[in-house]
Amino acid sequence: DQVTAVGDPAHRGAAAEVAAIALAHRGQLARSTELHRWSPSSTSSAFAVIGQVGTGRLPAAALPVAPPTMLDGGASLMAQGVVESVTSSATTSLSTLVRAAGLLEPAGRAVLLPDTPAALAALVALHSGEPGVAESVLDRAVATSLGGTLMAVRHRLLRGWIAMQRGNLAQARETVVALRKVGRPLEPRDWLFAVALEIGIARRNSDLATLKRTWEQACEAVLRHPVDLFAFLPLGEFATAAARLRDQHRLAPHLTAARNLLRDLGDPCLWAVPLHWSALHAAIIAEETSVAEEHAASLAACRDRSRYAGIVSVAAESWLDVLAGKVDADQVEDAARGLHAVGQWWDAARLAGQAAIRTSDRQAMVRLLDCARLLQGRGAGAARKQPEPVVEADAGKLSDREREVAELVVGGLTYKQVGDRLFISAKTVEHHMARIRQRLGCGSRAELLDQLRQIVG
Repeated sequence: DQVTAVGDPAHRGAAAEVAAIALAHRGQLARSTELHRWSPSSTSSAFAVIGQVGTGRLPAAALPVAPPTMLDGGASLMAQGVVESVTSSATTSLSTLVRAAGLLEPAGRAVLLPDTPAALAALVALHSGEPGVAESVLDRAVATSLGGTLMAVRHRLLRGWIAMQRGNLAQARETVVALRKVGRPLEPRDWLFAVALEIGIARRNSDLATLKRTWEQACEAVLRHPVDLFAFLPLGEFATAAARLRDQHRLAPHLTAARNLLRDLGDPCLWAVPLHWSALHAAIIAEETSVAEEHAASLAACRDRSRYAGIVSVAAESWLDVLAGKVDADQVEDAARGLHAVGQWWDAARLAGQAAIRTSDRQAMVRLLDCARLLQGRGAGAARKQPEPVVEADAGKLSDREREVAELVVGGLTYKQVGDRLFISAKTVEHHMARIRQRLGCGSRAELLDQLRQIVG
């Protein structure tokens, strides 16, 4: 700041660029953009465009012609790719960002960047259902040390995010643990993703204790990082967790800011779809059917814009049908397999599991549970050993009381604690769990808990 304000005029532009890059890592993208626009360098002009789009403003003028260097060429392609993510197709944007990453790979750790083209490409890929592309470009960035130590954390966090979406929660957890072992404080932008990753793992594991313990960090992380386009993934995860913890009001202003940002950019479907998908699930958890229907309608409006939007829209409609008690096994399986195809393996398995527990058709229930196992990466029926015969006509459903018991047991409470909470005996809780196990045809307690996490998680 001192050099920028009163230092040697020959050094002020470079000082402004360094400060702008530092501010981007601290989550202050708007302020970073102002400094980049003030700096006379061509790379700063390109980085300013990225910041403008990230804060909800499309650039009014074309990028200036940059010198034919690797850095200037890479920065220019980064800016072009980010603009294309709003104005063109995901495929076009991804192609441009991947080319930018390839151009900067030889520079490796020697280049100082506000973000790497690999990280931006991974974000676009995750927002468009292309986790394989995200994985590949991140692996290359790690191998070439693109962006140096400063960017290594971001690349690892995004790899962890892919693992979480695929339901590989152990691998995702390893990412969080490894970052803790380093013992170095994370920059606010990376901390936002790290906390969201921890929140997401806890929610998918139905680990209510960790979810509650981490929630205060999540609220602080959001406060320290103003909403921008590149933080929508963690914001969506926080929205779902807030609904689970009945604390939506603390996140409401940030979600409003995200919606306003999207509106200012013309509601680009690539960035809007994952946020609507998360908001749909938050509304389902909060039992706000009309709000869930609004988000499903927003997804339907994007259906013809991309393959990913179409798949997510179909899955949203399937979720609402299942919750209304209308379980079409063919429709659910198609929707779940679609989600699996775009990398959302955990969501896919959970949709199939929820449908299984809500149908009264025994054959459909077994089929959907097998589908859920396959989408989790487990063999159909592999863990189910000689299920006991089910005598109830509505064997595929849980009663309201059984759902209450299941939710508390999955949340980690003992039978006695569940009994105390519901004012019933521990023995009665045990009987409820035995009946649930019989209905699901589970051969072990571990399998039972696994299925219940899909159903009530």
